Amino acid sequence: MSSVPFAAARAWLFDAALPFWAERGVDRIDGGFYEELGADGRPTDCDFKRVRVICRQIYVFSHAASLGWAPGAAISEWGYKYLVTQARLRDGGWARKLTRRGAVADATVDLYELAFVIFAMAWRFRVSGDQEARTHAIETLSFIRDRMRAPNGGFWHTLPLTFIRSQNPHMHLAEACLAGFEATGEEVFLDTAREIVQLFATRFFDPRTLGERFDQTWERVGGGVEPGHHFEWTWILAHYQRLTGDTVASLAARSSDFAERHGVDPETRAVYDALNEDGSVLRSSSRLWPNTERMKAALGLFELDGRDPRGALASSTDLIFGRYFAGNIPGLWTDQFDGDGKPMTTTTPASCVYHLFMAFSEMLRLETQIAKL
Repeated sequence: MSSVPFAAARAWLFDAALPFWAERGVDRIDGGFYEELGADGRPTDCDFKRVRVICRQIYVFSHAASLGWAPGAAISEWGYKYLVTQARLRDGGWARKLTRRGAVADATVDLYELAFVIFAMAWRFRVSGDQEARTHAIETLSFIRDRMRAPNGGFWHTLPLTFIRSQNPHMHLAEACLAGFEATGEEVFLDTAREIVQLFATRFFDPRTLGERFDQTWERVGGGVEPGHHFEWTWILAHYQRLTGDTVASLAARSSDFAERHGVDPETRAVYDALNEDGSVLRSSSRLWPNTERMKAALGLFELDGRDPRGALASSTDLIFGRYFAGNIPGLWTDQFDGDGKPMTTTTPASCVYHLFMAFSEMLRLETQIAKL
């Protein structure tokens, strides 16, 4: 059994990534955070800022502050003030995208963005005690429940409506609601998470695969399935069971087992970007984030049923350090490789700092228990 590189993950997070993104990823000129950085560590000429990315960075620095990384508190506040000043809409929603200078570029109300607003506000409140952040989290969930509820269960993806139903924003809303409940104790967060988990069990997940897009009657729309989302749901379901006591361990295991069996390259252990529903490979490329979700799934199942996570943790972290981080400035990575292991990207998206931070911090949270195996 390969050893799990806890020390390397800790060093990368606290000695490389957090200082680097605090210095290079924060837009001290126009506010907020840069959308992406080039291989030289400088901002690219990307002319927009997605609200989901702003929220994810608020989360990262809030969580880092809660773990004792002192500079995180001020950067969390910086991002929070920018978000509420620039992205809040008059009707109570939040914009989807801003210009680089902070004007609203896309006022579409997107469930994905709103989920991350709740997630960011929950973590901001958790680390700061700021009651305004708590209020924003609760009011944003109320907006979703009052204005975006769709027939046949779940919520619309966007306002204005597109009439395509998607599991992905629901997944992140469940994740956000669990964070919201942990931060505030408000039962409405847990009620909403329970509603979405029921939707997972009855609509999103058939006996073996997780659908991505659906029509209004919850019939699947083609396009393949994503192993990364199977893994991500496993971790969310494990978190949900820990908080509620509702038994979803079988669902969590089935979701992960399909992805582990079909979605992981048997030689490199990279997680494929997409599969066909029969488990055959649709896209053999591999972005960074599905590999972090494989780690989280292994950790979630370890807490649910005690299964040994060390194989998945060791192989995924070895891959991340040996392939994705290799040849980059410490704190940066190559975001995607093709099936032959050749780089497909040249910029580093800020959106994935969240994935790495969550996976590594969860691994470190459970270090003592794993070391006893």
